Amino acid sequence: MEPLIFLFDFFYFSNMKIYVVSGLGADFTVLEKIHFPDHHEVVFINWLIPLQNEGFLDYVKRMAEGIDDSAPFYLLGYSFGGIMVQEIHKIKPAQKVVILGSIKSDKEKSRLIKTGQITKLPKILPLTFFNEKTTRIYSVFRKFFDPKNPKVLQYFKVRDPYYLKWSIEKIADWTFDEDPEVIQILGDQDIVFPLKNSKPNYIIKGGTHLFPATRSKEVSLILKEVFG
Repeated sequence: MEPLIFLFDFFYFSNMKIYVVSGLGADFTVLEKIHFPDHHEVVFINWLIPLQNEGFLDYVKRMAEGIDDSAPFYLLGYSFGGIMVQEIHKIKPAQKVVILGSIKSDKEKSRLIKTGQITKLPKILPLTFFNEKTTRIYSVFRKFFDPKNPKVLQYFKVRDPYYLKWSIEKIADWTFDEDPEVIQILGDQDIVFPLKNSKPNYIIKGGTHLFPATRSKEVSLILKEVFG
């Protein structure tokens, strides 16, 4: 019977959907250079605009509605998307959860994010702060840390002020116990989620927070190993 079970598992898991959530304000563009295993189907879940005063769990449930859990599937998230897929995993468990440039628990937060959590600054900042001008200033700032990828703004597609403010508040407030089964991939030059705060399964040498775009070949090889 064992050979039959093996064959069943092989065919059952050989062609699965990989549901992907990109980074804060980003669409699939930042991940478009990554080559996912051909025998799996990649499904991108777009960010939703939060409802007024919507709780994080309610938002996660809405994001999870795009996932068909009647068959086994994988989850992959980048940056804030990494936080999101871990929350979705609690509602709709995946066979594997992979996070790129993200953290596995609130203990891995950077000093800046922890400061935001303590001071409640994201909540204090007015909605008008999260405008087009602020976005462009952020883009210029990021170029100093990622000169190999100067077109940062091209990845930053969801610019709704309420969504941005709401998301930053949720990242600052996020608390989560580490799931040892989550597979973490980090760049060793990431300033958003510094390597020193985590013990990732894979490290991208020379990778900044935008390593999925700048180190796509290395990421593709890792994902081929992880997803088979």
